[in-house]
Formats: sequence, C-alpha cells, structure tokens
Amino acid sequence: MAGAARRRDGHVTQERMLEEAMAAIAEDGLASLTMSALADRLGTSGGHILYYFGSKDRLLLAALRWSEAALAEERRTLLARRTPAERKLDDFLRLYLPRGPRDPRWTLWIELWARTAGNPELRDAQRELDADWQRDLESLLAAGAARGRFAPLDATARASELLALLDGLSTRVVLGGEAPAPDPRSALDSARAAAALLVPRA
Repeated sequence: MAGAARRRDGHVTQERMLEEAMAAIAEDGLASLTMSALADRLGTSGGHILYYFGSKDRLLLAALRWSEAALAEERRTLLARRTPAERKLDDFLRLYLPRGPRDPRWTLWIELWARTAGNPELRDAQRELDADWQRDLESLLAAGAARGRFAPLDATARASELLALLDGLSTRVVLGGEAPAPDPRSALDSARAAAALLVPRA
C-alpha cells in the first residue's frame, strides 16, 4: 500500500489523499477534518494538499466525486446483471442508502447540500451526480416495466420520487436527532416498502 500511496518523488498521490480524507470523515466526522490534520495523517504538508485541491471545499468535492465514481461502476455492474428487475431495484436501494451514521459519502452529501446555495461549482456538481443516479434508476424501472416485471409506470416520475424518499431516509440515518433515528436496516425496510408502493409489480 505504501508503494502505491506515493510517487517516486515521495509525494502522496491524489487518490491516497482522497482515501484518507474519507477514512478521517468516517472516524472523526467532517468538522475535525482540516488540511493540517489530513496532512499529519498522510505524513505530508498541508501545502502539498492545497497544491492539488486549492481549498477544503474542492478537496471535499473531489472526495465525493471519487466515492461516487466507484458507486457508478457498481451501478453499471448491477444494471448489466441477468437478474430480475425486482432484485436489481433492491440492490439499487442498498447501494444508495448509507451504511451507518458515520457513512463518509453521506456526510459529504449533506455538507454539499448545505453549501450549494452560494457556490455554483458545488451546485453544478450536485446536479451532475444526482442526474447520474436518476438516469440509472429510470433505466432500471423502464426496463423492468418493458419486461413485464413492473406494472406500467412513468419511469422518470417514479425514479425522482423514490430518490427523494431515499435522500430523506439517508439524512435521518446520518444526522439522527432526538426522535429515534432509523438504523441502516430499518431505513432499507422503509425504502423497500415505499418502492413496493411506487413501483408495483406487474
């Protein structure tokens, strides 16, 4: 791992920085992630990290994009499987929802939403990443309906509604609150129940 983490000149690679940023968020939360703290974890300088990313906002956005790129590859694999559409939809729900309260990807998403109003770069990135999930879910639903696994439906509308619900469930898992917050398992159960109503089987 150490060999892959550094180039021949001894500098930490960008990918290693993103991996470590995600690990730090999962362990200690986003508030504790500073450039100097991340540099200490990596054994490099804050200036070296800033050289590649320019600001903490851009580092966080790059980390989110890196995480989402891995999930996009998983979605492509999921959609290409020769399994029933109902199974694909269930796998899609699992992939979308957070793995727990400290899920670093979802922590970054919530932070991104909070900052988009005053940051066009973040707003554009949010729309782009959201559109990727929307497109893939629409494709899954439309294919399922065409094959007679789902009842006839408006794939665009159903995908949008289901993703909005998943966003709400995911936020509750990560943020918690005074009321009992759902754990990942109960969030998945709720998502399945909603999917059964929004996307009925044929």
